[in-house]
This record gives sequence, structure tokens and C-alpha cells, in this order.
Amino acid sequence: QVQLVESGGGLVQPGGSLRLSCVASGNFFSINAMGWYRQAPGKQRELVAAITSSGIPNYADSVKGRFTISRDNAKNTVYLQMNSLTPEDTAVYFCNADRVVTTTGSTKYNVWGQGTQVTVSS
Repeated sequence: QVQLVESGGGLVQPGGSLRLSCVASGNFFSINAMGWYRQAPGKQRELVAAITSSGIPNYADSVKGRFTISRDNAKNTVYLQMNSLTPEDTAVYFCNADRVVTTTGSTKYNVWGQGTQVTVSS
């Protein structure tokens, strides 16, 4: 079984910063790309940023220049540094692993964390 656990969300004022973390645990050999998605009330879940196993990032246009995704493969952790936050960034942020190879030889696709709330408000 593979689990993703996010942390670091909270309430921040406009212009502030937050750093989200997502730790993968369980019995697995490798994780392919990992990413952060968000879902605001009444809206569809959208990709915020993703990073390949070799560290190549990809960002949504709305967060380019403000957010930075990184990962530490030794710690099975992916981070999202969020700067210059605006109220439009308010959402539940979810961590995703697109493909996980487990120690039993099976492959798990689209593993999700439980989400962490980010609220940007004065």
C-alpha cells in the first residue's frame, strides 16, 4: 500500500508564502512524476505543478514565477514553495503520484493524498 500525506497548509495573508510538503510512504521501489493539484469550491481540480523523477518541473501558467516545485527522492518527498499568494490561490491542495511501482511488483496509478487547505485572506 502506498500513501501520500500532505502538510503545510494554512491561512496566510495576500502576498505571503507557504511551503507544502508531501511524503510518500509504503512499500514501493519507485515513483514516477509527482505533482500538486488544487481544487477551489465549485471548481474542477487543476494541475498546479508537476515534477519528473529526474527533477524536471512543469507549472500552470497561473503560478509560474510564484511557485516552485521540488523533490527529494531520498526522502520520498515533494515540496511546493508558494510565494506572492493571492486570494485566487485559495483551495485544497492535493499531492499526486502518477505511477508507483510497489515491492510486490504491481504498479499503482494516480495515487492521491488527502489534501491540505490553503486559504489566502486578509
